[in-house]
Amino acid sequence: MNRREAREKAFQILFQLDINDSATEEVIRDFLKKEKEDAYLKSVAEGVLMNRKEIDERISDKLKNWSFDRLASVEKTTLRIATYEMYYIDGIPLKVTINEAVELAKKYGESSSGKFVNGVLSRMNEEK
Repeated sequence: MNRREAREKAFQILFQLDINDSATEEVIRDFLKKEKEDAYLKSVAEGVLMNRKEIDERISDKLKNWSFDRLASVEKTTLRIATYEMYYIDGIPLKVTINEAVELAKKYGESSSGKFVNGVLSRMNEEK
């Protein structure tokens, strides 16, 4: 599994957790065990779960005229993954992280999701 596929799988896992109150982190971890032990997928999914509060705060700080709670699950999940990559994983060019997040948002979100995600991540990039 390449990194793009791992990101997409992580997105699907974390999205389910965000929209399904009955899904627990333990259920998600069980799902990860069934995957082909992809280290990157596991790192991203578990990393976002373990650091969700700090990640959400970083995202909230960069929102303009929006509250974090108003974000759709697609944007929220995409931004969480990208923020995790930006702040917790070394060696991934910021441009790659932003581009991959925009593509995920376009694929799973509304027509304006890609632009929205790009704007938030660009503001984070300025901070780094």
